[in-house]
Amino acid sequence: MIKQLRLRSRMMLIGLWAIALLCVGPLSSVSAAQAAEGTSITINDKTVSIKEALLIEDGKLLVPASKISGLLKAQYKWNKDTEEATIHNSFGDTIVIGNEVPVVYFNDERYVLEQAPFMHKGNLYVALRELAEMLHGSLEWNGDTNTANITIVPYAVVTQDNSLADISKEQGVAQARLLARNGLEGSSDVKENAKLRVVIPSIMTNKATPFTDADLRLLANISQIEAGRTSYEGQLGVANVILNRVKDSRFPDTIKGVVYSGKQFPPAHNGMLDRSTPNASALQAAKDALNGKNNVKNALYFFNPKVTKGAFWSNLDVIVTIGNHTFAR
Repeated sequence: MIKQLRLRSRMMLIGLWAIALLCVGPLSSVSAAQAAEGTSITINDKTVSIKEALLIEDGKLLVPASKISGLLKAQYKWNKDTEEATIHNSFGDTIVIGNEVPVVYFNDERYVLEQAPFMHKGNLYVALRELAEMLHGSLEWNGDTNTANITIVPYAVVTQDNSLADISKEQGVAQARLLARNGLEGSSDVKENAKLRVVIPSIMTNKATPFTDADLRLLANISQIEAGRTSYEGQLGVANVILNRVKDSRFPDTIKGVVYSGKQFPPAHNGMLDRSTPNASALQAAKDALNGKNNVKNALYFFNPKVTKGAFWSNLDVIVTIGNHTFAR
């Protein structure tokens, strides 16, 4: 009887875990990625060998992007300097994914991922469902075998007997979305024998907040001046303090407004900021911050405790120290 109860409890736990793996919304929050033991991946119903660990976090199955990209015939290139992966799939799409950056560039458009990618044992891990969709595949979960099956979806070819309307109906996708997915403005642009991409990645319903080139350069400039020319982490922290202020009602609601108001940023008032040119590290830090990478949480201030003293600063809640700067709220 005891053995039966233990077996039943174990099966219930496995079932709940399997359901959580690929659900649209996570059933529970996991503080850190864990190994997805007993899980396998198939492509077009054929089991594939993946030596790297499969992980689960926040109810999502996470996989090494380079491995899955290769299995789906996509070209994967890693830039160790920017910590970004550029993927060219076999359907003409370009995907740029950054370490701990929740925004992905998909054909030069910016979208928010449900799960920010991260590094694990030298590999960039990405949520399998979102990655499969961007590589023009569909994903199904088999709870009985704990298997994720990716099906590579071919182009839909327009013919006299297979019009845009026919393809739209067959795929269950609105014609307007098919046109947008293929960079077409109207149905008149769809010619006979045209090959249409029909997988609409779910990320395309969640566009990222836009920013201007002027915002990027200003944020990079002030971050470089304040954090030094060599510390990416420090520059990223400064950039996020500014962006945190933009979101806080006690401060101006634009990057320019925050930088040029008050006394926090003297270079904005002595001409140094206007004469400065951001380096590659500062530009990357500003770009990553604007795309959601945050290493100082909700900090609103940064200061050097050896230089800046007083009751106000000592009463702040310290979040993290990077180099000579303390980041606090």
